[in-house]
Amino acid sequence: MHEVSLLRHFAELDAGTDTMPDETTILNFRHLLERHALSSALFTEVNGLLLERELLLREGTIVDATLIGHRPRPRTGKASAIQR
Repeated sequence: MHEVSLLRHFAELDAGTDTMPDETTILNFRHLLERHALSSALFTEVNGLLLERELLLREGTIVDATLIGHRPRPRTGKASAIQR
């Protein structure tokens, strides 16, 4: 979560100054919610609070479409012989 700037902005976290939970901590929290069947109750509660403010929350998936450049691999061995 903390590597996605959209989620950091939503949570009002500053990666430079705020202490960020690591992936293991987030996963353990998720498993705790699942183990006690709290995720749907939490979603319902948050949705109710947002509806009071005339906001809407829907289930979905956030896709991070960050493009990362890479260096081309040098041609060696059989691959370069085939391409000649």
